[in-house]
Amino acid sequence: MYTYILSNVAKEDLIRIYQFGEQRFGINQAEIYYDTFFTHFEIIVKNPFLFEAVDFIKPGYRRCVCGVDTIYFKINSEVIEIMTIIGRQELNDKT
Repeated sequence: MYTYILSNVAKEDLIRIYQFGEQRFGINQAEIYYDTFFTHFEIIVKNPFLFEAVDFIKPGYRRCVCGVDTIYFKINSEVIEIMTIIGRQELNDKT
């Protein structure tokens, strides 16, 4: 079974997403949505090849949709590297 690590960019993304959610929807909803990312990280490590390869975006990357955001990750040996989390509106700016 795989384990996962978060890149510094992914950590910053989680903070940004949480802060946006807190301001827009309140603390309770922000925490619920924030927790869904960690649920998805666990789903990814159980079967990372289940998710679409997106070499056309960046070689070696795969993606998993989580709500209105998308988790981009790489598989390295036994470690899943969560590289970034991008919302639909940011997709063209960040990849």
